[in-house]
Amino acid sequence: MDGILVYFSIYPSYCGVFLHFQNITHIIITMSEQKPGSLIHTLTKWFVPIAALIALAGWIYIAPPGLMGKLDAIGYAVCHRLDTHSLHIGNIQMPLCARCTGEFNAAAITLVFQGFVSRKRSKLPNRGILAVLVIFFLSFAIDGSNSYLALMKTTYPGAFSNIPNFYITDNSARVFTGSAMGIAMAGILFPLYNQSIWRIPEDQQALKWPQFLLLVGIVLVFDFGMLTQNPFILYPVALLSTLGVLALLSMVFSIVWIMVMKQDNAFDHLYQLWLPAVAGLTLAFLLILSIDLFRFNITHTWGGFPGITG
Repeated sequence: MDGILVYFSIYPSYCGVFLHFQNITHIIITMSEQKPGSLIHTLTKWFVPIAALIALAGWIYIAPPGLMGKLDAIGYAVCHRLDTHSLHIGNIQMPLCARCTGEFNAAAITLVFQGFVSRKRSKLPNRGILAVLVIFFLSFAIDGSNSYLALMKTTYPGAFSNIPNFYITDNSARVFTGSAMGIAMAGILFPLYNQSIWRIPEDQQALKWPQFLLLVGIVLVFDFGMLTQNPFILYPVALLSTLGVLALLSMVFSIVWIMVMKQDNAFDHLYQLWLPAVAGLTLAFLLILSIDLFRFNITHTWGGFPGITG
């Protein structure tokens, strides 16, 4: 997520990418205005998988070759990918910077964990856990802002010289604060997702203290493992963290799809979610494809932003 700050500070026109989705939104809203069982709803079941294949094919075509190249292209859409702020597998840079790796790896773990433990539970955690999640968010925001300030001072000597840094952050701090944010994001998104999709959601807290502490322990094991920079740990983390990006985006877009299609609380079983899930994944790939094309057209590199060093 550090990359988002860099994008908007250096390339303000970057936000124009999202205008491409106005047409998509118009199409979806038009579909939602049709009555269930109408021809347009029937066509939707064909349109979405075809659109998914086209979006995926387009993304595969522009992405760098090889598995790591494809993972890089996913990270490229959400992360600055600065070499000095990233972990490495030998000489190979991870698809996401250290902070984003921790963030999306933890988010993926949190979603999988809740999928097994919480299932259809739809209530947010209690106030105590929510307070911890707020602290997690603040740690991410403070360390990220402090790191960003140091980055700008290094890149533009003399800039922001009157604003002191609280401390000098490093990749270890980025991993831990990123993981904290990943737990917070997925811990909130999961019950909200359940509130949106299930006809009869379970009226229980998605995370209770025993499960929450176990989840934090699991994430910490991954974090310490990452910092060893052992390839046997980093390769799975590279895959898991980029899948975390896709999972979060797909879930958010699935909720949007369900809302505009007026299918809130209409599902009883997981297999019934295939269409919203595919629609969400399609929109996620369209967003990633658009950002990748826009950024590559400006920077002409799949790495970090030219001229920016940490």
